[in-house]
Amino acid sequence: MTRSPFMPLLLAAASAGIAAAPVAAQVPAAPIKSTAEDEAEQRLHTDWAWLGRYREANAALVPSAAPRIVFIGDSITQGWIDKLPGFFTPDRVNRGIGGQTTSQMLLRFRQDVIALKPAAVQIMGGTNDIAGNTGPMTAEDTQANIMSMAELARAHGIRVILASIPPADHFPWRPGLETAGKIARLNAWLRRYAAETGALYADYWGALHEGDALKPALTYDGVHPNDAGYRAMGPVAEAVIRAALAKPAPKGLAR
Repeated sequence: MTRSPFMPLLLAAASAGIAAAPVAAQVPAAPIKSTAEDEAEQRLHTDWAWLGRYREANAALVPSAAPRIVFIGDSITQGWIDKLPGFFTPDRVNRGIGGQTTSQMLLRFRQDVIALKPAAVQIMGGTNDIAGNTGPMTAEDTQANIMSMAELARAHGIRVILASIPPADHFPWRPGLETAGKIARLNAWLRRYAAETGALYADYWGALHEGDALKPALTYDGVHPNDAGYRAMGPVAEAVIRAALAKPAPKGLAR
């Protein structure tokens, strides 16, 4: 075959074209979510307050010989039974759900507290409100949710214990967020509101703090108590439960 005199030029042009072809941009791979994160994301769209979390456990509860106390809250409440299950005797019912705000707690208050017919309820929330876990919230939003839960409890003859927000000078999942001042202001309000309404105030902050922070020996991340932290909270809880049960039950709704 006769070689065309233009062949070297064509080959050179082709080579240059190949070399000049743009390289496809490398798109960073999306971070891989854990199964728990995927489930949590899906649940926000299907059961925002996680009403199904304790449905079966609530149905399976049997009457207690002693007055029943329900603890409703977020991960700090849930972690209590995870780390020190012995604190929760048959008359003490833990209804904590990690990550929850007081808005979510209020939504499930009827089925996870009122329907269980306790003598008293401990309400512990606010950490995740400050963090904005379900969107921006003001202190007034948090206060309104807590007032609504307390009012619902009193309307059903349930004594109310308002738990302080534990100390934290940072939230690992919200870098740079100012926390200590917001916690202090909400705790001051909780103490005043408890006094004004005849509720009990459980001062866990006082048992756990070192300055504005949670004592390093009592936490594993600066926010959540470890085993020693929950043991430090125990005497506060025992004292406030005794004081609550010594009070007459609220009259509740007229029947």
